[in-house]
Formats: sequence, structure tokens, C-alpha cells
Amino acid sequence: MKNNSRLLLPKRTILIASFWMFVLSVTLFGSCSPSENKNSNTQDTTWAMLPFKKLNDVNPILLASDGVFKCPILNQEVKWEEKDVFNPTAVFRKNAIYLFYRAEDKIGKYNGTSRIGLAMSGDGIHFTRMSEPILFPTNDFMKVYEWEGGIEDPRVIESEMGTYIMTYTAYDGAVARMCIASSTDLLNWIKHGPMLQGKYLDQWSKSGAIVGRQKGNQVIAEKINGKYWMYFGDTDLFMATSNDLIKWEPVEENGKFKSVLKPRKGFFDSRLVESGPYALATEKGILLLYNGMNSDTDGDESLPKGAYCSGQALFSSSDPTLLIDRLDNYFLRPDQPYEMEGQINQVCFIEGLVPFNGKWFLYYGTADSKIGMAKLDANKSAETIQ
Repeated sequence: MKNNSRLLLPKRTILIASFWMFVLSVTLFGSCSPSENKNSNTQDTTWAMLPFKKLNDVNPILLASDGVFKCPILNQEVKWEEKDVFNPTAVFRKNAIYLFYRAEDKIGKYNGTSRIGLAMSGDGIHFTRMSEPILFPTNDFMKVYEWEGGIEDPRVIESEMGTYIMTYTAYDGAVARMCIASSTDLLNWIKHGPMLQGKYLDQWSKSGAIVGRQKGNQVIAEKINGKYWMYFGDTDLFMATSNDLIKWEPVEENGKFKSVLKPRKGFFDSRLVESGPYALATEKGILLLYNGMNSDTDGDESLPKGAYCSGQALFSSSDPTLLIDRLDNYFLRPDQPYEMEGQINQVCFIEGLVPFNGKWFLYYGTADSKIGMAKLDANKSAETIQ
């Protein structure tokens, strides 16, 4: 006769089976990549500026050109932006957006000499460029620092007095030094020399992002605890302070630069972090958009090796060196042909951010070759920044 009763398993068998199911689940979870693990939890991002949308129908908005000017050092005409244009900053003035960008020629021995060009726009999308660079190496006191590599990667912010402050990189072919320049009209600039002096004069330094606050379509440098603050660096991020936006002192810890933001293994910024545009003082803290490079060996496996993506970090309003929060994931990555292939492949490098008629325009270098832009709509920008 057929036995229709339920098969009963010994308790020992059940316990052993349960144990091995637990081991299997732990093994499977542990085998996930760092990217998969960090995406498994929902992060509070209400403090961040999200989402930016690339304007793929108009990108890239600026390309290399055959413009010519007479180089005062070579004493000959040079096609100063023939090779590449990239790494732009932006500022609003008199109903127009001024876009400053790095341009390279093809003759400088360090992969082209860099100079700073300027283009202007009434809508932030379609630009008319000036025929000659507005800041470049010449026969002045800065030649020793700027020639023959050139002047790179500008960032501009306005002071309360209406003066514009530019941080830029001078490259002599061996050492990159962050420098300061100022202007009252965005066309004529006064060089003030390297930002770091004394024992740090010959130390590699780049990418200065000064803290400011939005006021309409402008961002004005703002003092915190009686001083202006700047994030800088292209390995870790460090800080400097100033009383006048011209002379700066690095923030030190144990006799060296104090690190305030570091690369993270397994993330998009696993190899290095580098300042983006100016930092923004908000009601939730100091918001810094930054660039991160993916490591070849212990980075985010979902990204190409060496890819540059964009991140965001939040620092304390009362202590700008104190990190409060940080996005786990990039908000911009190379995914368009002009971002994936160029002088340096797989690069979105953000440097320019400007509020414009209720929106935020973000300008970035693509593959160290062209310039693209992304947009953040009005509702989200007002929620985050005001």
C-alpha cells in the first residue's frame, strides 16, 4: 500500500542544511563588488545638487579653433587653441556668462603650451570666443613658473567689492604651482604669483576652489570665522585660508598640509580627488563638487580604469575642514563619444558652475579635448542652495 504521509527529516539534517545555506548567503554577499555593495543602501542626498542632466543635443559646446595671436615669448604668431580646449570655469556679469577655458597649441614641448581663453554667451549655451587669449605666459616675473608648460585650469569667483579672483595652475614643465590673478572687468588680469610661498613654493599644487555663496546669478566669496577658505589639491584635498583673497596660508597638521578629503578604495574616486568649481556655502553646510579618478587596481569595477567622474562632498559650515557627508556614487561620468575618446580618454572634468535664471549650468572638460555642459533645474537648485 502506498504511503501518503509527509516525509519527516531528522532535526540534525535540518540544522546542517540551514548552516550551509547561511554560509552560501554570506559567500555570495561577500563576492559582490564594492560598487554593488555601496549601491545596496539608499543614501540621503537631500544636501546635494542633483540631478544634473547633460545637454547632449548641443554638446560639445566649444571645440578647438585656428585662432592666432603673437606669443610675446616666442615673438611669433601661434595657433594658440589649435590642439585642444577644455577645463572651463564660468561667471555671470552684466547679463552674460563668461566662460574661461584652457587652450593648448601644438608646438609647446610639454604636450602643447596652455593659455586661458574667453568666450561669452547670452544664454549660457551658444558662445562667441575672443580671438586672443586673455591670460598667457609672457616676459614678466611669472615666466619662470609659467614657461613653457603654460597657464592651466582656471577657476573664478567674485569678491564682495566686485573684484574677480582667479586661481590657475602655472606649469614650468616640472612642477605645477597654483597661482592667483585678479581683475575688475574679466578682460584685464593682474598676476599675483604662486599661492604657496616659503617652504611650499616648489611643492606641487593645483585646483583652487574658493568658498562662496549664491546671490542671484552671482557667487560671492564669503568669509567663515573671519577668513576666506579654499579647497585645493589633486591627490587628497587640502585647505588654505586668506584675509584678502590674494595672500593665502595652507592649513597644516603636524607640519604638513591637512588632508580634508581622501580617495576611497572601491569607489569612482579611488585613485585621486581634485577640486571642481568654487565651493558653495549652503544652509546644510559647504557643498563641494569635485573630480575623482578611478584606480587601475582597486577602483570601481563598473568604470573604466583611469576614468574621471564627478562627486559631491559636504563640509561643516563652522569648520570647513570637517567632512560631514559624501556621495557614494558619481553624478557625472564619461558616456558620450567625445568624453570617452580624446587627448585623455574617459574624462569628465568639472570646473565651471554658474547660477543662471533659476538654473545651474555646469561646464566641464571632455577627454581633455572639448567642452561640455550639464544643467540642474530650478526647483532642485532652490531646495539645495537657498
